[in-house]
Amino acid sequence: MRIGEIARRSGVSVRALRYYEEQGLLVPGRSPGGQREYSQDAVQTVRAIQQLYAAGLSSRRVAELLPCMDTGTTTDHQRAMLKAERDRIRAQIKELTATLARLDELVDAADRRGS
Repeated sequence: MRIGEIARRSGVSVRALRYYEEQGLLVPGRSPGGQREYSQDAVQTVRAIQQLYAAGLSSRRVAELLPCMDTGTTTDHQRAMLKAERDRIRAQIKELTATLARLDELVDAADRRGS
């Protein structure tokens, strides 16, 4: 599959795919003419990269964790990183939930005054 097809299927720009390649996160093969060729699994990999970025992980962290997503096995170091990232995300969710509750209170109060 060519880079444009992966971009279309994954919803990610060609520029982002090239960046992932530069960071070592996505490794395409090459055609005899030198064009990038991606496997069918590349779409899932790109989506995983996007999820990890959206969760606030750095390129370095993503690069360290992608192999365990592919193989399902982890080293002690990877398990520690996974747990640390999980805990960080849980803390963010807790903060966001508190912020959402506060905003709900403000909206409710504003609605009561506006009625």
